[in-house]
Amino acid sequence: MVAVEPKEIARPAGAKPQLPAYQGLGPPTLPRYREPARPLPQLIDADTRFEDITWRQGSKGSMTSRFAVLEVRPSGKAATRTAQEHAGGRSQWDGALPLRTLLVEQPATAPEPTGYWMTNLPATTPIADLVRWAKMRWRIEHDYRELKHGLGLDHFEGRTWRGWHHHVTLVTAAQAFLTLRRYDPKARTAA
Repeated sequence: MVAVEPKEIARPAGAKPQLPAYQGLGPPTLPRYREPARPLPQLIDADTRFEDITWRQGSKGSMTSRFAVLEVRPSGKAATRTAQEHAGGRSQWDGALPLRTLLVEQPATAPEPTGYWMTNLPATTPIADLVRWAKMRWRIEHDYRELKHGLGLDHFEGRTWRGWHHHVTLVTAAQAFLTLRRYDPKARTAA
């Protein structure tokens, strides 16, 4: 699950590449799409169904917004190059770009979507799970801050690769221990 900018371009899931007729000169033609790729906001149409999803309880109440899931084919040079490499090279590629799941957030008060996330998970993944993973940024930042300040991730001053890995391994083990303690219902808490 990765956040993407609205300017990223993609094609609808149903888009199929066409193989143009070979003209006899130069290298063989490659399959291509007839319609140009469009920015992500243009892929959302009137038929797109948004659902109200609550992903967690915040300090000011429940955090809720409207989300929709679409299947798209990411386009652009990087996506095309990656698809060609996975097919075994440009000459082996059938022209089809891979399907990806796009999660779109549009709060009820916003005229346009405010957030886009793309994943290679299937579109049948429950939307509540996709939203929870997309909105996990606060938890990740909290854990990183705990690693740095509470467990000393940034305190390493050695110069060797082996020493760095020893330090990071111990910090990671301490983080795992604290996380397990935090979620253990039988763990005693400080009074």
